[in-house]
Amino acid sequence: MIAPERLATDRLTLRPLLPTDAEALFPAFSDPELMTWWSSGPHATVEETRAYIAPDGGYGDEWLAWAITLSDKEAMGRVGAGMRRPGVWEIGYLLRRDLWGKGFAREAVGAVVDHLFADKAARRVFADVDPDNVLSIGLLRRLGFKEEGRLRGEWKTHLGVRDSLIFGLLRDEWNGAR
Repeated sequence: MIAPERLATDRLTLRPLLPTDAEALFPAFSDPELMTWWSSGPHATVEETRAYIAPDGGYGDEWLAWAITLSDKEAMGRVGAGMRRPGVWEIGYLLRRDLWGKGFAREAVGAVVDHLFADKAARRVFADVDPDNVLSIGLLRRLGFKEEGRLRGEWKTHLGVRDSLIFGLLRDEWNGAR
């Protein structure tokens, strides 16, 4: 994992994700409803979460992984971004379910998108979402992402083989909506 820069919004601090964030993130990773749309099922132990997020943030060696925090305190979720090709970045995110509906995910993902366009020379940012994940689809649409296509039978997950919807955003479409 590449250590990302610290990012800040009006309410949030996004700092590099650490193995010690496992305890704070375990409620999210062990939540069966939240993990419905993740590529793997709910975690049974904190150790499983720790192994999943360290050393690469759970995304892979080429990803930047941030902990979403209030005032640099305990992790409430995470956002990751990985460069797939020069100028093209994929994003992923997860937030504890008890914090949904407060705008934290939108603010955190918006800050990362800002960072990718402004500081990482991104020309395009995209997300790969399960077609039944209506909350994530809504978040992406509110941020200005456009549905670009459906990949049939794309992922084998704990739910079985699933399709993926691809949502993309180009630099000149981004208006900084958070």
